[in-house]
Amino acid sequence: MAGDRQADRSKHDHRLEKMRASAPKGSAARERADNDGMRKNAILDCGWGRLVFGQTFEDPREIANSLREEGPDRRDIAFYIKDPHVLLSHAPQELFLDPSHTYRLDLSTYRPGNRRPRGYFIRRLASEGDATEVNRIYQSRHMVQVHPAFFWSNRGNRALTYFVAEDETTGAILGTVTGVHGKRAFGDPENGSSLWCLAVDPQAPHPGIGQSLVRRLAEHFQARGCAFMDLSVMHDNEQAIALYDKLGFVRVSYFTIKRKNEINERLFTGPNDEYEGLNPYAKIIVDEARRRGIHTEVVDAAGGFFRLTHGGRTVLCRESLSELTSAVAMSICDDKTVTRRMVEGAGVKVPEQISGDSDDEAISAFLEKHGQVVVKPARGEQGRGISVGIETLEDTKAAIEAARQHSPTVLLEACFQGDDLRLIVIDYRLVAAALRKPPMITGDGSSTVVDLIEHLSRRRSAATGGESRVPMDKETERCVRQAGYGMDDVLPEGERITVRKTANLHTGGTIHDVTGDIHPALVEAAVAAARAIEIPVTGIDLMIKSPALADYVFIEANERPGLANHEPQPTAERFIDLLFPLSVPFSVRAARTNQRRSRKEG
Repeated sequence: MAGDRQADRSKHDHRLEKMRASAPKGSAARERADNDGMRKNAILDCGWGRLVFGQTFEDPREIANSLREEGPDRRDIAFYIKDPHVLLSHAPQELFLDPSHTYRLDLSTYRPGNRRPRGYFIRRLASEGDATEVNRIYQSRHMVQVHPAFFWSNRGNRALTYFVAEDETTGAILGTVTGVHGKRAFGDPENGSSLWCLAVDPQAPHPGIGQSLVRRLAEHFQARGCAFMDLSVMHDNEQAIALYDKLGFVRVSYFTIKRKNEINERLFTGPNDEYEGLNPYAKIIVDEARRRGIHTEVVDAAGGFFRLTHGGRTVLCRESLSELTSAVAMSICDDKTVTRRMVEGAGVKVPEQISGDSDDEAISAFLEKHGQVVVKPARGEQGRGISVGIETLEDTKAAIEAARQHSPTVLLEACFQGDDLRLIVIDYRLVAAALRKPPMITGDGSSTVVDLIEHLSRRRSAATGGESRVPMDKETERCVRQAGYGMDDVLPEGERITVRKTANLHTGGTIHDVTGDIHPALVEAAVAAARAIEIPVTGIDLMIKSPALADYVFIEANERPGLANHEPQPTAERFIDLLFPLSVPFSVRAARTNQRRSRKEG
């Protein structure tokens, strides 16, 4: 036992010695480093803000002054701060200690991973198109965006390195990471490097992208002789910290200081239990209201209820459902049979439909006529009880019984072969459009279908705050069986199958913005449907051949669409515009006036 304690003490002493060796240098060491070429008061522009390297400053007041120069919509970071309490004393009302940990990877002992990325590959950022996609991912992760021209103009900057993960099949950008080379940035005598802005698309279909990006950057700096790679991570980001622990990072005693601004507000104002209890669909609206100075009161966080007050006007909301939506409009949306009649009367194309109470002969004739049908409850939401692509009488009757668990009235519709399109219409104008794709799994040659679905559900749940999971029910089993497999079969490597025909987010579907590619006929149909129901905020669902084509059929209207699913489109902004027109910023109103004038003159 004494020998074990002595061994543990020796290991502990060794770790402490390594941390002391890597600690921020004192003034004498800094003077020697300056003679070796370390820049004084070094600052690096990273596009989203500036990195202020604390070890290059002798006077903490100079660091405070540098952070005071932070530009609008930027986030500067003072890193490697030795005495944060001293720095904060120079600007206590303007600066705060960031609640983050610093982790370090020793590149002298790091060993590359053996597992090759599957379904994607890592490469350098290579075009302005890549830069635009990186910004899309930043926005989906609520990170500060970078002007695409900055990425492109800095592609030859030896201090900054940008990697992206690209899907082998679609070419989509799935993730990104930025690296900073210390010696090239400020003549770092310790020859260190650092990792910033690791971000993975929440819709990414492949596991392990974040790990692959971290490893690629570590190997990049290792090949260039760097001694270590550091990073800063929020103290409560358990998922990221678990990844860094797995890769061999250790926590070191460096601190980070930031300037108080709107972007960092939650980090220095402290937790608000009621606010934190809101789901993403309520939170995105409350965030926008607070940015405009609108008073917000959380009425029931679990239910997504909140009250907004501005200029003597008060509106009670439940996520995107407000008092402006009438009870009549809600009752129309609640019954899909009524919704169908209303929009059909307005000239919107609808699929042929029969009742689930029809006899076997009528159902068989309907199947024979259309090949495949959709079975769904007349009332319900979030894709519950819906079965798509039914081909046999036996499966149809089973699907009808499953749908009756959610509504006594069941509908059978002709199955339109195409993609599921959600259009957000606010104040009878299109604000956002997104393709909703059903959940798919990709075989690795060793995992069963069940295991792959569970892995997919964990990724989707983590990416959506627990909102998205693939249900393990008979409908999922039917879809897997239709693809030619059983739930316990091992899916061959590279084989992709759809495990759910519905594309709802809550049942594992993914959402892909196509607002800029929508055919005018689809916009007209969505607006006509909204006007027929007389609903000011709605999500109109269509089945389409392509966003660029006019072919469609109407599926349903949703009285409480999830606005958080459509970033980067300004859904929350337009919702608050509707509720409080006088809160629209002057610059926005001026721009809209100019646009209207231009259209009239044109």
